[in-house]
Amino acid sequence: MFVDEQGVDPAADRDGRDPEALHLVAVREGTPIGTCRVVVEERIGRLGRMAVEPALRGRGIGAEILNEAERASLAAGAALMRLHAQLSARSFYERAGYEPAGEVFLEEGIEHVTMEKPLA
Repeated sequence: MFVDEQGVDPAADRDGRDPEALHLVAVREGTPIGTCRVVVEERIGRLGRMAVEPALRGRGIGAEILNEAERASLAAGAALMRLHAQLSARSFYERAGYEPAGEVFLEEGIEHVTMEKPLA
């Protein structure tokens, strides 16, 4: 999704941390429709690669994935969730209780802002 839809370089999507990460996948009728990845480190759950199939956005699937990522991160010892939100998704994360924690920056040519939410 990031490579095809948003033009992200495939090499940028590979950081070598997949083996240690928690991968969440939403499935409908045997087909993956959404996903995210969380790496828990030093009591911080770092959410990334959050995506929902374009035709299914706005139906609560992303919110369900995010809730499950937070629950799993808390269970793994995280006290805080942190993520890099694309500016187009900032309001989605704000509705879920996330707050900006820094200035807007470019990541793979796309404007992002770091956002955080306490879990405990």
